Amino acid sequence: MTATSAKAMTYDNKGILSTLGRDGLLQIILIANTILMLFPVVIMVFSGFKSNMEIFNNPFAIPDFANLSNYIDVWTQTNFVRYLFNSVFVTGLSLLLILVLGTMAAYAIARYEFFGASFLLLFFIAGLTLPLKLAIIPLFILFRDLGILNSYWALVAVYVAMGLPSTVFIMTGFIRSLPRELEDAARMDGASELRIMWSVMLPLTRPAMIISAIHNLVPIWNDFFFPLVFIQNDAFKTLPQGLTSFMGEYTTNWGVMFAGLTLAAAPITVVYIILSRQFINGMTSGALK
Repeated sequence: MTATSAKAMTYDNKGILSTLGRDGLLQIILIANTILMLFPVVIMVFSGFKSNMEIFNNPFAIPDFANLSNYIDVWTQTNFVRYLFNSVFVTGLSLLLILVLGTMAAYAIARYEFFGASFLLLFFIAGLTLPLKLAIIPLFILFRDLGILNSYWALVAVYVAMGLPSTVFIMTGFIRSLPRELEDAARMDGASELRIMWSVMLPLTRPAMIISAIHNLVPIWNDFFFPLVFIQNDAFKTLPQGLTSFMGEYTTNWGVMFAGLTLAAAPITVVYIILSRQFINGMTSGALK
C-alpha cells in the first residue's frame, strides 16, 4: 500500500467517523426532543386514571389502568358528549368549506390568466399577516347585528376566514406545478372545465389538500379564544371552552379534568396518525417535482 492510498483511507475513515458522529448527535437531539414533547402527554394520560390524592402524592407513578371511574364520570355526569359533538361539527364544516372554497380559488388563480390574478393571490397571502383577534370587537358587533352570536355559524365564519389564506397559498403553488398537458388532453377529448377540475386535476391535488386540512385542523380543534367570545350558551360550547366548566370555584376533580383532556386530544391524534403518511408525501412531492 502506497503512502498516498494510506492517507486517502485515513481521510475516508475520518469522514465516516465525522458523519457518524453528526448522525449520532442528531439522533440524540431528536430522541431528547421526543421525550420532552411526550412527557406532558404521558402525565396527562396517567392522571386520567388517578384520584386527586394520587395525582398530588404520586404524580409520576404508573396508575391502575383498570380504574375507569374518571372516564365514566366524564361521559355520564358532564356535557362532554355535547362539547365533543360541537367540536366535531364546527371543525368538520369549517374544513369542508375551507377546502372547497380554497381549492376553487387556487385553481382559478393557478390555471386561468385574467387581469388581477396576481393581486388576488397577494390579497389572500396578506390574510396570513392579519390576525383576526385584532378585529374581535368589530366581529362581535357584526355577528350580533347578523344574529349569529351563540351559534355554530359565528365560529365557522371566523375559522373559514382564518383558513382560506394558507389554503389558497398552498394549493396555488401545488396546482401550478402540475403539467398542463393533462388538462389540454382532457379538453381535446371534449371535457368541460368543471369536469377537468373534478376528474383530472382534483385527484392530483390530494396531497396538498391533506396538508391544508392538517394545517387548519389543529388550530380549529384547539381554539379557545373565539368560542369564549362568541359562545355563551352551554349547548354550543366546543371542547376547549367546555372543559373549563370542569373546574369548580373552590375544588376541582383533576382526575376527571385530565380524563376529559385525554378524550379531547384522542380524535385529533388519531386523525393525524392516519394522515401522517399522506402529509409527508405531500410535503416531499413538491420538492421532487
